[in-house]
Amino acid sequence: MPKSKRNKQVTLSKTKKKGRVHKEAIVNSIKEAAESYSSVFVFSFENMRNQKLKEFREQLKSSSRFFLGSNKVMQVALGRSPSDEIRPGLHKLSKLLRGDAGMVFTNLPKDEVERLFNEFEEYDFSRTGTIATEKVDLKEGPLEQFTHEMEPFLRKQGMPVRLNKGVVELVADYVVCEEGKPLSPEASRILRLLGIKMATFRLHLICRWSPDDFELYIDGPDDSDVECA
Repeated sequence: MPKSKRNKQVTLSKTKKKGRVHKEAIVNSIKEAAESYSSVFVFSFENMRNQKLKEFREQLKSSSRFFLGSNKVMQVALGRSPSDEIRPGLHKLSKLLRGDAGMVFTNLPKDEVERLFNEFEEYDFSRTGTIATEKVDLKEGPLEQFTHEMEPFLRKQGMPVRLNKGVVELVADYVVCEEGKPLSPEASRILRLLGIKMATFRLHLICRWSPDDFELYIDGPDDSDVECA
């Protein structure tokens, strides 16, 4: 008996992949920005927090334009060598677009951009796998910061707890995390409940290009011939 078409399963989670048209739009936007702004900076980031970056971008919206995404697409847009770069010297930026990196085209003065990036620092709760920056241990006894309804959840995270007259109580000392070691999913949840933030979202300037000069803020990669002009 043939299968009924009514019983055909449909996956609602499918989304269209970003294809050639999307990549070409990014390339064209970068080329347009290279002609419209006075300089461009390449930067790296650690402990990315999308909402915090969105707020930072909004702050600079009137004077700057950010690009993050596929490094290869951004490299193609800038040009990877002197023969295909869209403006003289921009191929040097391509060689520094590696790993967690992005670009910002801007009309702001150099000193202002450096100040904004150096001062940018946002603290947040650490995610699973993040390296703990300190040891956190809890001593045996009452945990008055937690309500009695949370006792089953805490126990599920591996904490040796019980209810004692409606108060959550540790029945033994408990180490949440060790400094220098990756956080487990349970440790990450407990730290959030404790209000302890170990992740710092930072942006680091790598280099700067303008029609007049090129400047490195870090040492160039070992396999790169990028040098300050």
